[in-house]
Amino acid sequence: MKRVEDYVRSIPDFPEPGIIFRDITTILQDPDGLQLAVDGLLNMLDGLDYDVVVGPESRGFIFGVPVAYARHKGFVPVRKKGKLPCETISAEYELEYGTAELEIHKDSIRPGQKVVIVDDLMATGGTMEAIISLVERLGGEVVKICFVMELAGLKGRERLSSYSVDSLVIYEGK
Repeated sequence: MKRVEDYVRSIPDFPEPGIIFRDITTILQDPDGLQLAVDGLLNMLDGLDYDVVVGPESRGFIFGVPVAYARHKGFVPVRKKGKLPCETISAEYELEYGTAELEIHKDSIRPGQKVVIVDDLMATGGTMEAIISLVERLGGEVVKICFVMELAGLKGRERLSSYSVDSLVIYEGK
């Protein structure tokens, strides 16, 4: 039986020398790989009480929507600045070379709602910190954060240590 990591394509020296890029498109294009990934995320949530799934653009949409659908929960998109049509709140976060901004609709999460956040990859945890801040500013409670992959060498889990974090595949390096 194959594991999720068996479907991940590793590309050395991309986007720069010394980096190993972990490509999820090979998970997505294989029906067994996709099913393993979504089922693995769903298993992380067994027995957990939550109201809504949040996922960041764009790969959080890919994995978060089937999780929400399978458990009959709503899905809330977090998007890059300027992409959502109604009133939003935003959070800025650090990139390797500069900053970026994420937004969420002001009415997407009600105070007291229990929130699960789903994304494809945890690296430094900076993007997830911004998403958590948006959820909490709207009064939501983050009860679980689920990733398909984690780059443990970038220490994102340490940044998110006050939250329940789970990853299907953990790569020790960066």
